[in-house]
Amino acid sequence: MPEAERIPQRPSLDGLEEKWAGVWEVEGTYRFDRTAPRERVFSIDTPPPTVSGPLHIGHVFSYAQTDIVARFQRMRGREVFYPIGWDDNGLPTERRVQLTFGVQCDPTLPYDPEFRPPEKPGAERVLVGRRNFVELCQRQTDIDEQSYERLWKHVGLSVDWTLLYTTIGDRARATAQRGFLNSLARGEAYPLDGPTLWDVTFGTAVAQAELEDRERPGAWHRIKFGDFSVETTRPELLPACVALVAHPDDERFKAHFGSTVRTPVFGVEVPLLAHALADPEKGSGLVMVCTFGDLTDVTWWRDLDLPTRTVMQRNGRLGLKAPDGVDEDAYAPVAGLTVSQAREKIVALLRASGELDGEPRAIRHAVKFYEKGDRPVEIVATRQWYIRNGARSPELRETLLARGRELRWTPEHMRARYKHWVEGLTGDWVISRQRFFGVPIPLWYRLDADGNPIHDDPIVPKALPMDPSSDTPPGYEEIDRGRPGGFIGDPDVMDTWATSSLTPQIAGAWLDDPDLFERVFPMDMRPQAHEIIRTWLFTTLLRSHLEHGALPWRNAAIAGWILDPDRKKLSKSKNNARDDDSPEVLLERFGADAIRYWAGSARRGVDTAIDPNQMKVGRRLAVKLLNASRFVLGFGGAPEPDKVTEPVDLALLAALSRVVSEATAAFEEFDYARALEVTEQFFWTFCDDYVELVKARAYGEAAPAEVDSARAALAVALSTVQRLFAPFLPYVAEEVWSWWQEGSVHRAPWPAALPEPLPAGDQAPLRLAAEVLGAIRRAKSAARQSMRAEVARLEVAGPVATLERVRADLTAAGNVRDWSLVEAAELSATVTL
Repeated sequence: MPEAERIPQRPSLDGLEEKWAGVWEVEGTYRFDRTAPRERVFSIDTPPPTVSGPLHIGHVFSYAQTDIVARFQRMRGREVFYPIGWDDNGLPTERRVQLTFGVQCDPTLPYDPEFRPPEKPGAERVLVGRRNFVELCQRQTDIDEQSYERLWKHVGLSVDWTLLYTTIGDRARATAQRGFLNSLARGEAYPLDGPTLWDVTFGTAVAQAELEDRERPGAWHRIKFGDFSVETTRPELLPACVALVAHPDDERFKAHFGSTVRTPVFGVEVPLLAHALADPEKGSGLVMVCTFGDLTDVTWWRDLDLPTRTVMQRNGRLGLKAPDGVDEDAYAPVAGLTVSQAREKIVALLRASGELDGEPRAIRHAVKFYEKGDRPVEIVATRQWYIRNGARSPELRETLLARGRELRWTPEHMRARYKHWVEGLTGDWVISRQRFFGVPIPLWYRLDADGNPIHDDPIVPKALPMDPSSDTPPGYEEIDRGRPGGFIGDPDVMDTWATSSLTPQIAGAWLDDPDLFERVFPMDMRPQAHEIIRTWLFTTLLRSHLEHGALPWRNAAIAGWILDPDRKKLSKSKNNARDDDSPEVLLERFGADAIRYWAGSARRGVDTAIDPNQMKVGRRLAVKLLNASRFVLGFGGAPEPDKVTEPVDLALLAALSRVVSEATAAFEEFDYARALEVTEQFFWTFCDDYVELVKARAYGEAAPAEVDSARAALAVALSTVQRLFAPFLPYVAEEVWSWWQEGSVHRAPWPAALPEPLPAGDQAPLRLAAEVLGAIRRAKSAARQSMRAEVARLEVAGPVATLERVRADLTAAGNVRDWSLVEAAELSATVTL
């Protein structure tokens, strides 16, 4: 029995979050026991949020869903390995620093130890050296990460904060660099000089997985190539034209395959060739191949062994010098122009020469952008590092598809997104970035007598992590850096996904704690959103397969998006979250348990709108759990099922047993929403019907055995319901548990279905009694009578034998003076007041 002083007279949700968050931290409630055997461990590859601005309610939504599962697994007796990390390197962080401090990195500038960013950033960005820029990145991420930690603790995430990592930390850098060097040794990582997807906004290479289509205005231009015509949206690439192609079966061009034509304006002779990717139904059926306008150009260039005429530069302008084979005078009018300027100029030249076939036709079309960039991506020739991903290896591609089939997906249909992505890969994964705040490519290169790097024989470090821009290779001194006969460090950093793709290895301490890694890897669960299946999920699976020959986790639990009022995904980068819907505002308004209830009510993988009404329901539920717990504990019963003997009580426990079984089965399938649904339905029936039916008996207005039966059933139900709600409503569940139990509810065992013969108890007595009690309530409400008003006569038709078993409880609950029971197949009740 609980001590009376442990139960407040006026229970309230106020202050529970601060109270219990402090207790959990002091007592280490969620600390991982690293001595637990592997079979008892449930490990989670928690997403490290990108440090690129304040978290929005969509983050709270998905992370709360993961936490619900973690809490369930902990109560099931698993030792939960639940780390948290911050993804604090990469382009999003750099962009935030540029905007926040008004600076731009120039790696040629020296370090200035006295540098201070402007108090009010102006329109012109201040140029700073790389070290100063990285220091600002560290400063900003420290601020953001502190706010992230405060938010996650407020939400009640049961992560083990001693396992916190950052993707720019020593362990993460060493892990990413070791993974790269291992792939280099196995031949999976390789450098290549060639066409590269290039984001002009950030001035760096990007990967296929980081592209998105945005609809933009454009125009079809029909250009004459002698007797032929070509339609294109990019006439500015005309000086980069290296061929025309048509489909091999296109009768209009079959006789001309192998011949040559001259490009308009520039007069360069190019071949007319056949290729199956040309679409006879699109435009004129003839396509201009340029180096490079899009990824299809790259495919044609490779397949047809075409020459290279590069015009697009890294700054988004056409080069100052004419490409090979193009006359300098003809090229001069477009040299150094931006894309739009060059387009206008070439259209004017085509019009003047009579080689523009009609006027441009306006259209809207999908244009490729880097997902965080502001200008369309270009394809430029650069030297980059790649990791093989199956795009050019049918064997590896099929193996990765098989890995996708091996992985358990929730919801199942998300597997198709992975499959389509792998099947649609067109190039290996470019992992190098021409940026500053990231994990360096861990290599040096010897310089020849002329000071040129010898890329074919890189120098590999002995110790990690390392930075080739400040560390020196064995046998060299810093004075040798950049000298002929000396060395130079690789100037690039890795793509942020090249680090994040190793989060299981980073969190599991792959390099420095093999005992821990063996206990947690492969992990049990990867929770993440569906739009990064192509990036984070695929790259993590790829790296694990290459490094360990295994899946990185057994289950992929895919979350849906939170949508703004326009049904678009909430996004930090798009800044479309309203202030009124910020996590801080909603947590202050409704409380953490209510926000978690809203998140837990949504099905896994389903896009969901922000719903304050659902949050209100969650808050009412939390308040009801407080009040119901105080009321039931007032009777002083103990959860002893063997004392339950009365029909209504047995029926309650039978219903409860089924709820436990169904909720448990749902949780095992990661269907927490169904578990919450069945638990909540039972709880309201328990409060509205059962408690009212047995209240008088529980107060002692019956024989001792009947009183004990009611009190025991109430206590069993309360103990079970508190634990069923604990993953969803951790604060209020901990509070009510503390009133009568020792220890944390979150370390208490998950309830088990009651053993026979209780689960076999017929639920009909409770169901029939609840229906009759409902009829009595409706009659009193219609007559505007108090629920305590006497019922002069109650006439009930139904199964008499069952109704007789609940007659005493109904008489007390409905204040019935006179009864009449008639046998009937269908239940009906007539109430006379």
